[in-house]
Amino acid sequence: MQKKLLVIGYVWPEPDTTAAGCRMQQLLETFVTFGYEITFASTATKTKYSMDLESMGIQGVPVRLNHSSFDEFVKGLAPDVVLFDRFMVEEQFGWRVAEFAPNAVRILNTEDLHALRKAREEAHKKGRSFNLAQWKNHPTTLREVASIYRCDLSLIISTYEMKILSEQLGIPDGLLLHVPFMADAPSDTTKKDYVPFEARKGFVSIGNGKHAPNVDAVKMVKEEVWPSIRKRLPDAEIRIYGAYLPQQINEMHSPKTGFYVEGWAENAHTVLEKARVLLAPLRFGAGIKGKLFDAMRTGTPSITTTIGAEGMLTELPWSGAIADDWDDFARTAVEIHQEEKAWQAAQLNGDQILRSFYNKETVRSRFKERLQHISKNLESHRSQNFIGKLLQHQTMAGTKYMAKWIEEKNKAV
Repeated sequence: MQKKLLVIGYVWPEPDTTAAGCRMQQLLETFVTFGYEITFASTATKTKYSMDLESMGIQGVPVRLNHSSFDEFVKGLAPDVVLFDRFMVEEQFGWRVAEFAPNAVRILNTEDLHALRKAREEAHKKGRSFNLAQWKNHPTTLREVASIYRCDLSLIISTYEMKILSEQLGIPDGLLLHVPFMADAPSDTTKKDYVPFEARKGFVSIGNGKHAPNVDAVKMVKEEVWPSIRKRLPDAEIRIYGAYLPQQINEMHSPKTGFYVEGWAENAHTVLEKARVLLAPLRFGAGIKGKLFDAMRTGTPSITTTIGAEGMLTELPWSGAIADDWDDFARTAVEIHQEEKAWQAAQLNGDQILRSFYNKETVRSRFKERLQHISKNLESHRSQNFIGKLLQHQTMAGTKYMAKWIEEKNKAV
């Protein structure tokens, strides 16, 4: 009998607008290769950017928050695996899945550590340097880690986040699995398909405007990096792409200074292939960055910060340059843009990173092996997770009855 997967999405996936959407698309494709029958459910409203799930053979089902109709739905579906998209979704639906589909393997797709991103953003806004104590003591960390313990497995996208969860919080290795972005390993044929140096020009920046680190990065390009680049290259141009760009970014459009705000790009790879260098001066954030991953996939060198490259490589050289000083950032961007040998070397570094960390077949094999092991040994796996059992008990006693109270309250309205 074909196994069933239920994905409960925070939103309907938008792979053409967000890195999170690309991540979800890759996970869905992975489960398709595993042979699962997939149902995707969400309380959110679809947008014009929402992906066509039906074309992948996936059934899309709207569900209601704090409503017992979900209980009958999940009980009738009887999934073998339930994947929660972000810890907030697990908080909302985890206890219902545990009660009405108790034998389903519960997987948390963290996307990134939200608490880490929030703690860094708060420190940045207050003009303070960030340290891990701020993350460990952040209230969102308590919620996020509790969700990790309540699940049978959590998918962690960043090697850095794997490290701090293990070393700083002591979360057992058996509850975590490194599942980054996935891509076909670059081959000689792939390299031939890269748009060559001489056919490209200018710089590019790309990112969803709803994501605060992206908005801040565009500001840094405009205020700190671009003036320095234009001093060195007076005719240089940069194009800013992204869905949901706020008005403050749209108002930066300035053809006289070579600064073009283009808005949403239907195909991110196409706009990356036209540029010689991607600029990503990120000052806070978490997870790994889809724009930097896509740049490597298109053979486009990138200039980013320590935060930008975090969790994406270990000892390998970056596909471009990492700089936290804005003058160094601009200088290396111009150098790679102008010098073909430096540009080609950066491109080769990107190929090596993709082969070493993001090989689709390797990541899928590792995921499949862990999932099969947990599925076959679910009772013993859960028996070793005492904290998870404790938190699940407390959640059933607290969140469950709060949800039921809200449901009854809504009936009275």
